[in-house]
Amino acid sequence: MIGLIFGETRFPIEILKKIKKKKIKYLIIDLTKKTTQFKKDKNSYKVSIGQFGKIIEILNKNKCKKVLFAGKVAKPNFSKLKLDLKGIYYIPRIVKASNLGDAAILKEVIKILYEQKIKTISSLKFNPELTLKKGNYSKIKPNSEDNKNIKKAIKTLNSLGKYNFSQGTIVRNNKVIAIESKGGTEQMLKKCKSSNLKKNGVLVKYPKKSQDLRIDLPTVGLKTFQLTKNAGLKGIVLKNKQHVFLEKKACINYANKYKMFISIK
Repeated sequence: MIGLIFGETRFPIEILKKIKKKKIKYLIIDLTKKTTQFKKDKNSYKVSIGQFGKIIEILNKNKCKKVLFAGKVAKPNFSKLKLDLKGIYYIPRIVKASNLGDAAILKEVIKILYEQKIKTISSLKFNPELTLKKGNYSKIKPNSEDNKNIKKAIKTLNSLGKYNFSQGTIVRNNKVIAIESKGGTEQMLKKCKSSNLKKNGVLVKYPKKSQDLRIDLPTVGLKTFQLTKNAGLKGIVLKNKQHVFLEKKACINYANKYKMFISIK
């Protein structure tokens, strides 16, 4: 039995498809707020992130000793959280971790589960096809100017503080145009929307510094490519096997159609 702790985005849907196809026994701890996609699943439990007692009870009752995290779980409003007794006990640790960013919250939840002898496995355990190896996956390849932008972007992300939440940056003409904020990649790209028809610049998405690679990997999909094009950028760069790549075929076709590059470093 595997416990699937799901937040927002399409990634959990892809995992669930594979789990069902492999006929693996599962249960879902549904932490989503905006979606109801898991509501009708008989193995799904709608839970607040503050209900640790309920989460641990569900996992133990179903003899579930392994869990997998996938999807975005935003920083909660702690004053409005539904807390049970264990939630009241653990919430000071979660609040303290929240000051370091969303990823730190998940790391603390993983620690709490580990104390209950519940192990966290990689979010890509059942979907290795959703991450790519080093190489170029489009007809267009980065030129020398693009490579300068890429190098600058990677250096910028690597220089960020240990607990910085940024996973992405945009570099154009060897200048940092934007660094991802709490609004995420989508908001960053929308702010950089360009009417200039000439494509220039790059979006680089790399894991956060000291990130637990079992959870919260940089994710791209077709919408990312559409917004990247609208921002007037020439391509997207991801780190070798340290990302989630959704709608791969559609993304590659889109990149080729609009003469964009997809590079895995």
